[in-house]
Amino acid sequence: MSSLEVNAGAPVLVVSCSLNPASRSHTLAVAAGKALDALGAPHELLDLREWDLPICDGKACYDHPSIGPVTDKVAAAAAILIASPVYNYDLNAAVKNFVELTGQAWGEKPVGFLCAAGGERSYMSPIALANSLMFDFRCHIVPRYVYATKDDFTAARAPSAELAGRVRQLALAATELAAALRWVASRRNGRAGRGDERD
Repeated sequence: MSSLEVNAGAPVLVVSCSLNPASRSHTLAVAAGKALDALGAPHELLDLREWDLPICDGKACYDHPSIGPVTDKVAAAAAILIASPVYNYDLNAAVKNFVELTGQAWGEKPVGFLCAAGGERSYMSPIALANSLMFDFRCHIVPRYVYATKDDFTAARAPSAELAGRVRQLALAATELAAALRWVASRRNGRAGRGDERD
């Protein structure tokens, strides 16, 4: 049975990947939660600053006591929104480590991105991870993402009205994609149950 069908009605998992205590990408994660609230969509914030996660070594790391709980959160999610800073024209190491630690739990998930960068030239920064998620885990990437620089935040470090609007658009797109994929999965499973092999 597809995880898309199993996760019907499950929360959207918003993963805040910055380890910086004054993180703008964390502000984006919080804004995404508020946008999901406004849509009536259940959600959960997973802040990597609050978790003692090991560096993935491909072996002993999976025995760490934190791995089971965070993997379960990924597996149970209806969709995942990744909020990450951009370092050296790429998403930060913490999010890539998180994906390596939780692995197959990402299978077939709708995934969206919220990125906070220092300038405008790293606009393509999510692409490498998005490609990996698509090819390794068959994730469905939300074809809209949020890219923000410091100019998109107020002096109080809150999202500008324009940025908040883009976050709302992403939240809506993620929930709509998750719902559409669940519908497709239910239709596919219904045909399989009837023995209907038509394309």
